[in-house]
Amino acid sequence: MIDLARVRADTPSCENLLHFNNAGASLMPTPVFDSVINHLNLEQQIGGYEAHAHAMDQVENFYHQMATLLNANTDEIAFIENATRAWDMAFYALPLKPGDRILTHESEYVSNYLALLQQAERRSLHIDLVPSDEQGQIDVNELQNRITDRTRVIALTHVPTQGGLVNPAEAVGKIAQEAGLIYILDGCQSVGQMPVDVQKIQCDVLSGTGRKFMRGPRGTGFLYVRKGLIEKLDPPFIDLHSAMWSSDDGFTFQPNAIRFENWESFYAGRIGLGKAAEYAMAIGLEPIEQRVTTLAASLRSNLNNLTGVRTTDQGSRQCGIVTFIKDGVSAQQMQSALHAQRMNVSTALFTSARLDFSRRSLPDVARASLHYFNDDEEIERFVQAVEQVN
Repeated sequence: MIDLARVRADTPSCENLLHFNNAGASLMPTPVFDSVINHLNLEQQIGGYEAHAHAMDQVENFYHQMATLLNANTDEIAFIENATRAWDMAFYALPLKPGDRILTHESEYVSNYLALLQQAERRSLHIDLVPSDEQGQIDVNELQNRITDRTRVIALTHVPTQGGLVNPAEAVGKIAQEAGLIYILDGCQSVGQMPVDVQKIQCDVLSGTGRKFMRGPRGTGFLYVRKGLIEKLDPPFIDLHSAMWSSDDGFTFQPNAIRFENWESFYAGRIGLGKAAEYAMAIGLEPIEQRVTTLAASLRSNLNNLTGVRTTDQGSRQCGIVTFIKDGVSAQQMQSALHAQRMNVSTALFTSARLDFSRRSLPDVARASLHYFNDDEEIERFVQAVEQVN
């Protein structure tokens, strides 16, 4: 059981704000916020380099906490400034050759797909789209059928940004492992709202962010790369932190995931993200998923009971992201009207989900994303507000 009173007390804005935009940026709990502010205060008092040296244990704690959260080793974890850059650092480092093929799904995140398109053009690669099954998630059988002797990579978004489905990451991992393919999983919307175990999933790469369901600070992200793969990857750029100038005309990479990092980074944010991982694990990822899933199911049911409103979520397994449409009201109008009542939601745009939304003939949709600190009373108020928007 989650101590709702405590987690809401750790989230002071709950008193005057209904925050259903946790898939955009969640609210930092007080212990996370304090850890960031305390380090910034230290930087102000004694200097940035000196604060880093003074707080080295807290800085290193990030690697321990994230590794524990993901069931990884600390030398497989890197701190990156955001999830997209984390994904890019691994993807652009892959040893791909002209004619190699990449399998992905039509729900792939827009920034990832743009990178696929760019690299396909630059390096003469081929993108093979795996269709959805009847539930809207990646069709695992079709994935198996589309593997060729030139397929090298499977790239998948665990939880797409534009709907409530959870892709079957573990089943995909089994196929990737058996076929000897590199498996890149975007965990931007999954890590923090459900257990994500890289050993069970068998992914080679996992990227994520701090600001969403992890409830960490903005400007923070993380990258997991399997130890056996790290030494095969050539990062798209390096510096004195990720590599060593070992001779006048040579260099050597860091032997661990640090090779994907930059020297200069947001150290207060790194401390905060480590604290966010620690906070989430103290609550428990399984209780978090259970509560988030239950709240989201209640919201979907109540929205679907409104005249002229329908949810647009897919998946046999669904999560805390709830997307919906109201007749005669654009997603932007809905967002603006709710914001005027101190209710935070976001929108999922057609231009960010072109392949998925084209197939389903969807326009932009409103997106409400819940977390464990939300409650039933907020759902009731929210549904009443949606009903009144016209």
